[in-house]
Amino acid sequence: MSFDLLVKNATLPDGRTGVDIACSNGRITAVEPGIAAEAARVIDAGGRLVSPPFVDSHFHMDATLSLGLPRMNESGTLLEGIALWGELKPLLTVDAVVERALRYCDLAVSQGLLAIRSHVDVCDDALTGVEALLEVRKKVAPYLDLQLVAFPQDGLYRSETAERNLLRALDMGVDVVGGIPHFERTMEDGARSVRALCEIAAELGLMVDLHCDESDDPLSRHIETLACETQRLGLQGRVAGSHLTSMHSMDNYYVSKLLPLIAEAGVHAIANPLINITLQGRHDTYPKRRGQTRVPELRAAGINVAFGHDCVMDPWYSMGSGDMLEVASMGMHVAQMMSRDAMRYAFDCVTVHPAKVLGLAGYGVDVGCNADFVVLQAADTIEAIRLRARRLAVVRRGRVIAESDPAITRLELDGRPDHVDAAAYAPGR
Repeated sequence: MSFDLLVKNATLPDGRTGVDIACSNGRITAVEPGIAAEAARVIDAGGRLVSPPFVDSHFHMDATLSLGLPRMNESGTLLEGIALWGELKPLLTVDAVVERALRYCDLAVSQGLLAIRSHVDVCDDALTGVEALLEVRKKVAPYLDLQLVAFPQDGLYRSETAERNLLRALDMGVDVVGGIPHFERTMEDGARSVRALCEIAAELGLMVDLHCDESDDPLSRHIETLACETQRLGLQGRVAGSHLTSMHSMDNYYVSKLLPLIAEAGVHAIANPLINITLQGRHDTYPKRRGQTRVPELRAAGINVAFGHDCVMDPWYSMGSGDMLEVASMGMHVAQMMSRDAMRYAFDCVTVHPAKVLGLAGYGVDVGCNADFVVLQAADTIEAIRLRARRLAVVRRGRVIAESDPAITRLELDGRPDHVDAAAYAPGR
């Protein structure tokens, strides 16, 4: 028997070691120790971690890499970012958005990030971003799954043409219904927008992903409405609430009521650690709230929690590298998830959990799954986060599409070893 690709001596995220992974015709055909067969290409993982690809469940690709256009966000706040994006939108061209988005996709692939859900602003009558990202989705399809969310950045009702443009974007082929209820003029308008958006999704058979309660207001209640509408319309499993930062500030008694409602409705929760820790708590002096939603409590309630990158070098966030391990690390630290089990859970928040949010078919390192995975310079998932592990090989449908040499630093110290490999510092090594 001969395979297209054979990865030898891999460690899997579930802890199995010494595993070989055989791939044929874009699928994983065997996962077991000691596969004796020929292959067009053989990779010796050397006991290192082989993981399913990273997945970003929340991003804004229409704005990415636009840092400094037309000016910098001097305050670093969410509201100045929104205002700055409003200044940039009239200057956008399809070609410029496509060029920046494709450059970001190149970076993403190099990091083993092979699936992204991107919100795209529809509060622009020309729908420049929509047209651009639909073109990008087509171009990157061979190597990256790009899912698009019709996002009325200025508010479904606050922006005069947002609802019409959202429906136009969906007709053009955008995948998911988005919204931003906390940015409407009143709490009532926000709740009304949640109901309307969920009804649109139910009618069209689409998924829903709303920027929900992205504030420090402990009285913001849109996730409650979203859970209710999900139940009413039978949308269980197809709905995500993104950010949910107000939950950080909510009364504990109310949260004890809220979490079972979210779980019962099967609503996914998406935290965005890098942005949430940066943009929230801006009205606090000291102590300052972290702002990230209650990840451990959501987990304990049985709710699927994913982490998103949200932004890279745009009006809201001047940092970012497309590295989902950085996102996992920030989420883990902010939520004080320091047990070994919790750290492994943080890795799941940038792999299997967001894959569930996006509804990715054939995801995983199992027989019958797509032959999509990443070889990491780490012994296990905890070490991968700790080291922001180097991606030694990125595989898409059984073909290596990115690779790099192991990171080894040469030393010149009398009486000491001649090199340091950070991955060799894992426990037991």
